[in-house]
Amino acid sequence: MVLKVLQRGVGRIRFPYEDMAREANMDIEQLLCVLREWKACGKLRRIGAMVNHFKAGLGAGAMVVWRVPENRIEEVGKLFASFEQVSHAYERVTTENWSYNVYTMIHAADAEQLQQTVQLMSEKSGIKEFEMLLTEKELKKVPPTYVLEN
Repeated sequence: MVLKVLQRGVGRIRFPYEDMAREANMDIEQLLCVLREWKACGKLRRIGAMVNHFKAGLGAGAMVVWRVPENRIEEVGKLFASFEQVSHAYERVTTENWSYNVYTMIHAADAEQLQQTVQLMSEKSGIKEFEMLLTEKELKKVPPTYVLEN
């Protein structure tokens, strides 16, 4: 029941965990205990907001893919993640036809700021091989569904 309630997301309410606990027919301490257990055993990584960056005034975005030497992935990934304009920074496996291994999602007010951020990231990291995949429009942003409604 907790997963079913959790996957619906958190509304714009003052006490979200109290409301979730009530929906799951438990008290808030029981709910928080379950969430802590899931976090400790790796079933749950985090609970976070899903932001519509365009509505928040960030009209430019790009997935920037970087070719980072294997021995620098962790260092460069942490550097990239430290930029406030970066909402995601993660490693991906390369393929024969696609050698980019670090991905960053970058948001900015406009195209000029976006370009400046990418340039700064390149300068600070020393990584010069990258591609910018510009966001044209957001197609779908929904949380994953694990338990179907009955």
